Amino acid sequence: MSTLPPPSALAGLSAEPSRVEEPPFRVPRDRADLHVFLQAALTLEHLTIPPYLTAMYTLRPGTNRTAFYAIRAVVLEEMLHMTLVANLLNAVGGKPLVAHSRFVTGYPALLPYSRDKVPIALRHFGTAALDTFLYIERPEYVAEPPGHPSVAGDTGWTSIGQFYNTIRTGLIRLTEELGEAELFRGDPRRQVGPEDFYNSGGEVFPVTGRASALKALRVITEQGEGVSRTIYNTDDQLFGEAREPAHYFRFDEIRRRRRYGPHDTPASGPTGPALDVSWEDAYPVDPEAKVAHYPPGSAVRRAAERFNETYARLLCVLEAAFTRDPAVMQAAVPTMLQLRDLSVQLYRNPHPDPARRARGLYASATYEITEELLGEARRSLPGNVPGSTALPGGPRW
Repeated sequence: MSTLPPPSALAGLSAEPSRVEEPPFRVPRDRADLHVFLQAALTLEHLTIPPYLTAMYTLRPGTNRTAFYAIRAVVLEEMLHMTLVANLLNAVGGKPLVAHSRFVTGYPALLPYSRDKVPIALRHFGTAALDTFLYIERPEYVAEPPGHPSVAGDTGWTSIGQFYNTIRTGLIRLTEELGEAELFRGDPRRQVGPEDFYNSGGEVFPVTGRASALKALRVITEQGEGVSRTIYNTDDQLFGEAREPAHYFRFDEIRRRRRYGPHDTPASGPTGPALDVSWEDAYPVDPEAKVAHYPPGSAVRRAAERFNETYARLLCVLEAAFTRDPAVMQAAVPTMLQLRDLSVQLYRNPHPDPARRARGLYASATYEITEELLGEARRSLPGNVPGSTALPGGPRW
């Protein structure tokens, strides 16, 4: 596969992309180092959620249903990955940091842990968004961890796969050096389990030792890229669920407008039935939209502000679940439904700026999360965040 950034990822961007802070290019040396790497992994898993939500929310009602549900399933699995990383960080005595402005990357942002500098922007559903998603999730040769003779000349990360392989190497090494019981001495009450998490594709499980920690890392990497030389993840092997294409190949089906068949491979490409994908049935948005672009006091400005307030609340709910009470995770569902409803008030409105409106652009969410917003969100949370009533078939956000 090509190692060059897709040209569409660069289109329409004028601002300098923000950069995600990366850990040093080395294998974690001790427990504190491992905490840094796992916190970085938590930030990485979150980085893709706002772009994926943007593509999903910009679909016009009643269109592209296959694409909608495919992207929605990937978003749920990215939230699953965040939860598994948080469980792993808690298991080794760390504390997941989610409700902090440093956790939320400003967009556009450069894809971290990549040799190529690909900007990740908040784009509407279309070929540019899909090309970027494919670049994020792409299977590729994974270089050895830092310190291996084969990467002796490298001075920085070359892929997300290499970053996770490095965490895995450090985890195994520290288990051998400290002993499993000593390394995994975190409070088991902080572990989010399947009873706390509505999930799609894969399951949340407690991390209690080396085996479950390595299983968590395997789920995260294989749900995104698939098992080597196949298009599928390992949910059927690990959880007894139906075999499904990994994230990359779900996006590839949409991009090529064709399903993968049961015997297709990464090399063959999809040869199954055609998919009904309509690129024009999406609300075009400014990939660099900011709240300041909307007139003060306008309905669109208020909707954008409320969206950011609600997203800040979602982050506070997640942090409370990861650090206080896993049952709080159930409150994430109604918060996501609020985001869905607020998105309708944004994406279906032509942009209030005459120049952007003339280009056919619509208003959009900006995901500008500040310490002030997070502080207000924390104060709005009750001491015991109520859970949600189970919805038939799960949430429809």
